[in-house]
Amino acid sequence: MNIPTGLNEAELKTFEIHFRDAVKSQAPLLDRIMRYVVKRKGKQLRPMFVLLSAKLCGGITDTTYRAASLVELLHTATLIHDDVVDDAIERRGFFSVYALWKAKATVLIGDYLLAKGLLLSLDNNDYQILHILSDAVRKMSEGELLQIEKSRSLNLKEEVYFEIIRNKTASLLASACAAGAWSSAEDKMITEKMSLFGEKTGIAFQIKDDLFDYASEKIGKPTGNDIKEKKLTLPVIYALNNINSSDRRQMIRIIKHYNRDKEKIKWLLQKVEESGGITYAMEKMKSYTTEALNILHQIPESPARKGLEELVRFVTDRKY
Repeated sequence: MNIPTGLNEAELKTFEIHFRDAVKSQAPLLDRIMRYVVKRKGKQLRPMFVLLSAKLCGGITDTTYRAASLVELLHTATLIHDDVVDDAIERRGFFSVYALWKAKATVLIGDYLLAKGLLLSLDNNDYQILHILSDAVRKMSEGELLQIEKSRSLNLKEEVYFEIIRNKTASLLASACAAGAWSSAEDKMITEKMSLFGEKTGIAFQIKDDLFDYASEKIGKPTGNDIKEKKLTLPVIYALNNINSSDRRQMIRIIKHYNRDKEKIKWLLQKVEESGGITYAMEKMKSYTTEALNILHQIPESPARKGLEELVRFVTDRKY
């Protein structure tokens, strides 16, 4: 994606320097793995939310760059741990750390990144930033565990789904926006407002991710990928609650026992579409997007606000 309005290349480069410094290690193996991780970083969406939130509330400070680095450290740590949990061989089209260095080293790398993040804040007395981000890590773990617990029964209610994604996905983006705001303004009211903006955006982000399961392979992850992993996404939950009992039993049977059968998955995805599950999820995504923008529009117009609007639009319009 392009650099959003309100940010410039120099600011992103400064962030990257801070992040690279934050992950350096004296241990040769660790340093080699971290260079591999840094080279394959993603779109840096969360750091951009941190930087623009700071600009919106006053301006970027050294604390802002540390906050953005902490967000990226925590995000990278959770992705690395996720690869072990999911037995994932690839990450963003490249071999995952787990594929190259196996489980033991991968878990330790994730732990190392978490520790570096804690120290980055503690060494600079960024206690409120650390509190904001530590709360996100707690919520992410709770969301992941709740998903494991509920997905076993395949009887997930919509409100439980939203509780899971609010914790598992949206909490980090909420904390990124809150940390950016606090780093600039140190104002509780605006920090809470930006946290809520980030949460609404994060929920829309996850629903968009769910919808990729019903798109062609050209624009995202393989069709039916969530079904193969027995993950109940919003379109599936809607379908399970709005189809006849016979089709519902068949859908559950496919998810439990035939989630690698292409023909059966194709039938299931068709049922989801026929039930209105995809349309329903898209409307929910648009609703959360609107709520996020309404919160943002309570703050006076500026280049930073325009940049955050662009990021919100990217989250829901993205093709990958």
